[in-house]
Amino acid sequence: MFQRRTSKSTGPSASAEETQKKDTAMINLTRHEKEKYIPSDEPSSASAAGDQKDKPALETKKERAHSGHGKTAQAHDLKASLTSHDSHKNCEVKLSASSSSSAKESSVDNEEDMYRDAEEIEREKVLPVCETGSSENKLSVAPEMDIIEYCQKEWRGNTPAAKRMKKGYEAVSQKFTSIRRVRGDNYCALRATLFQALSQTSELPDWLQSEDLTLLPEKLLSKYDWIQQWQLRQKLGRKMGELSDEIKDYLILLRKKWESMSEMKSPVARQAACDELFSNEEEEYSLYEAVKFLMLNTAIELYDDDKKGKKVPVFSWLLFARDTSSSPSQLMNNHLNQIGHTGGLEQVEMFLLAYALHYTIRVYRLYKYSTDEFITLYPNDPEEDWPVVTLITEDDRHYNIPVRMCEETSL
Repeated sequence: MFQRRTSKSTGPSASAEETQKKDTAMINLTRHEKEKYIPSDEPSSASAAGDQKDKPALETKKERAHSGHGKTAQAHDLKASLTSHDSHKNCEVKLSASSSSSAKESSVDNEEDMYRDAEEIEREKVLPVCETGSSENKLSVAPEMDIIEYCQKEWRGNTPAAKRMKKGYEAVSQKFTSIRRVRGDNYCALRATLFQALSQTSELPDWLQSEDLTLLPEKLLSKYDWIQQWQLRQKLGRKMGELSDEIKDYLILLRKKWESMSEMKSPVARQAACDELFSNEEEEYSLYEAVKFLMLNTAIELYDDDKKGKKVPVFSWLLFARDTSSSPSQLMNNHLNQIGHTGGLEQVEMFLLAYALHYTIRVYRLYKYSTDEFITLYPNDPEEDWPVVTLITEDDRHYNIPVRMCEETSL
């Protein structure tokens, strides 16, 4: 089913060359990963978080950038520190669990509010909430807005960070005219990617047509008992049989929705259907569980292939070199289980998402404007027949969707 092109290493020289490439690639990817874990510039205390919410989002962004603790300055400081002897010694791909948890904890309470203005936050406070209908009041993907107007609203200052963001948005506007803001609840990377994939699809992918898809949960659970610790959204302590059946239902739903979208010939109809799907909280989050499980399956395959000496993508070396995910079980417990709960996708996991869906994810990384990382591809050596979805981020933590572009669906 989920097969990739693999090949065995050939001889000692190839092995040495492979090891050297691993070391170089892992250090480079670790730099990217550590940039993601630059300590958050959001307030860490409860009182500070409260003060943050009382200020308009625009003012908050402006103050953060002006304070000298903005994303660009942090990235620069990190790169400078990596040149020292001690930092270079410790740069061998291992990310400390403490730094990971610290970044996650700081983003849990505040990430969503960062990307909503004060009026929206206040409106949600006074909206009547009922247990059965509360999801109807939540917009997962906001209506489109002119991308330059959005930038002007979010970045009004003249600080170096604000200027860089403005130039980044201006560059993106050469390809896209509008942007749709994605709800920031630690599912935003999955939400933005899946929304784009479904709204642009024209056919059901081969891997979704496979009969093995629905057998996957039972197959993996029978082979790896640690998967019983899989954490479904707001559902803990499931029995093995129940977990297998539930994930199977999620995978069937993913196939059903994808097939339904692919049969729609009109892009307008697909867009409307996606808007409806992503306003149905129960179905929407069920799809995320399906995608997360596909990511786990892909990680297990990569791990096993590497152990067998088969060629694997470069990112998988880093994925399993972290001290928090040296094996698929650790990856599940410390990372995949936390998506949507206490953290979102890390940069290296964007590669895993791309491989799980067989999609190339192209990201405009605005804080990297004027560098060769401004437009980043996951994976950076994509398969020619993989479709492409495009996202936009200001900080590698939250992702929005650029829309209204020239026809461009593959690389």
